[in-house]
Amino acid sequence: MKQMTMIQALQQAMDGLLQSDGGVVILGEDVGKNGGVFRATDHLQEKYGEQRVIDTPLAESGIIATATGLALNGMKPLAEIQFLGFIYPAYDQMMTHVSRIRSRTLSKYTVPLVIRAPYGGGVRAPEIHSDSTEALFTHMPGLKVVVPSTPYDAKGLLIAAMQDPDPVLFLEPIRSYRSTRGEVPEEMYEVPLGEPALRREGDDVTLIGWGAMMPILLEAAERLAEEAIQCEVIDVRTLYPFEPELIIQSVKKTSRAVVVHEAQLTSGFGAEISSQIQEEAFLYLRSPVARVASYDVPYPFFAMEQDYLPSVDKVMQAVRETMTY
Repeated sequence: MKQMTMIQALQQAMDGLLQSDGGVVILGEDVGKNGGVFRATDHLQEKYGEQRVIDTPLAESGIIATATGLALNGMKPLAEIQFLGFIYPAYDQMMTHVSRIRSRTLSKYTVPLVIRAPYGGGVRAPEIHSDSTEALFTHMPGLKVVVPSTPYDAKGLLIAAMQDPDPVLFLEPIRSYRSTRGEVPEEMYEVPLGEPALRREGDDVTLIGWGAMMPILLEAAERLAEEAIQCEVIDVRTLYPFEPELIIQSVKKTSRAVVVHEAQLTSGFGAEISSQIQEEAFLYLRSPVARVASYDVPYPFFAMEQDYLPSVDKVMQAVRETMTY
């Protein structure tokens, strides 16, 4: 297997999808000639032509509306929104059409549409470029929400999302695009949607996160091991539909849990995870479920973002407080 960054793994997945299925089209702002703002679609228009890799106007609602029409008529569109913070003009299309067509037509029609959107902070981006509003979309039944954290998962989850008959919002953590490398098979493969991953085993406390939080959790776990605290680390991967079984099993073993996400604390998806742990494993808990998240303010200018975001030190402190409750 070849060592790849996440952006390389995503590009290879899209290349393979375009090659293997003539119904796949990619559309979005600057995805063609420029290869995307992060170069995820670099050279794909040159290879497959302007009818398969389509540059669109700067109109997110139009991108999603067009992709919905294509999906309803037998195509498999892969739409890119340049940043999750730009998706709000398309929210109406996603809520009132994309997520409801299966229900509205009693499953006569489905929308096999994948929406790629880079998201998250830590890269010194301008205003509106670093939002982590994934929880908004988990409250939209009919739409799956997927977040990879490794190059291997990025490729496999994207391919699986493109095979799904229902719409998928595929959120890509920006800071993970080129920060790490991992082994990725050259061939096409799928990582099933809806299945969390156990990243590290431990007996003392369960750390739960997704996306760009995973390297932070794994580093915190390594450093806490030096203090004789063994952390189990779980990568949620699919936020909706959420599958809690692995997390519940882990918390029943460790009796403690810390949920970490870079979205604001209030109504973040960590609250849903905390609630399900309380409902399913309350009698096993030795301390309340802790949450490490960002502050309830708009994402700050980049000079302050490291203070705003969860960090290894913040996670370690939360674990120590949980262990000594």
